[in-house]
Amino acid sequence: MKNEEDGKSPFYICSCFTTDNIFLEDYKLHVRFVTEQQFRLDYRKLLERLGCVTEQQFEDVLKKISQEVDRRRCLVVTSAERATVIKDVYRPLHSHVYHLQESYLAPKFKQIVEFCRSSCVSEEGLFDLLEEEAARRVYRFPVFEKSFCEELVEELEHFEQSSAPKGRPNTMNHYGILLNELGFDEGFITPLREQYLHPLTSLLYPDCGGRCLDSHKAFVVKYDMNEDLDLSYHYDNAEVTLNVSLGKDFTEGNLYFGDLRQVPLNETECSEVEHKVTDGLLHRGQQMHGALPISSGQRWNLIIWMRASQERNKLCPMCNRRPTLEEGEGFADGFTKHPAPLLNASCALT
Repeated sequence: MKNEEDGKSPFYICSCFTTDNIFLEDYKLHVRFVTEQQFRLDYRKLLERLGCVTEQQFEDVLKKISQEVDRRRCLVVTSAERATVIKDVYRPLHSHVYHLQESYLAPKFKQIVEFCRSSCVSEEGLFDLLEEEAARRVYRFPVFEKSFCEELVEELEHFEQSSAPKGRPNTMNHYGILLNELGFDEGFITPLREQYLHPLTSLLYPDCGGRCLDSHKAFVVKYDMNEDLDLSYHYDNAEVTLNVSLGKDFTEGNLYFGDLRQVPLNETECSEVEHKVTDGLLHRGQQMHGALPISSGQRWNLIIWMRASQERNKLCPMCNRRPTLEEGEGFADGFTKHPAPLLNASCALT
């Protein structure tokens, strides 16, 4: 994703990336940090109520925030460096899984996409083909064949066990893999988004950028009895999210969904959703959700945060301010200086 004239990516990040939505795992809290004085004024009393009562505990919080801010400031460079090293040193186990083929896709998913592409498409007809979970605009459908899920997990485990460098998928997940660094974007994730998911999101989420998705961030997360067990209540840095359960064998660990993040927590109830292997759950990125703990085994999930620059250029979904742009690599965080050319035509037509 480079601009041919200057060699730079046409996508940008918002400057809030280094200040906002810093997750304090010990207190299950997202915070904003600009200065220590601001942080003390904004969060000292709240943290005390959550159990951070001594000055040493507070200093430990500040140290963790400093480490996270430093990680984010270096992320563009370190991620690009990791991708270069991975390309040089890593030898895939199943090289074919890096390139999307229709044979990988579940027949029901292909039927749904074909219907969305057809001349007789309608919202009513599409809803007949999908499972809507708890009337919250969360939709379930099979995405991949089980045999493909098994091969993909084998490839991910092979990479995980290799000596190649690895980065955290995001602030909240400690275990998993950034798929752009591993080389999945061009041949797999981009065609999946553009050719197969775009017809669905155009119909299901036209009000939040579903017709104009022009970038993404894709990663896998892993839950294991000795690693991450669950995922706290949160929203995504995305307009639309697809979460596919890849396997392996696990018990419990259902997802739960609330309302949009603008709705106060005490005014909404959460609905629990079982996440079956090969199935995808499609939902709005700003919808609050989380994952309950697994009680045995190991689970791998493929997450695709799909973004619409036409929407996020107006208002950053993470800081709720007009984005202040900084240079990024690849799809960055999906902001552009000008209307992105990839899907603008289809925005007007679909």
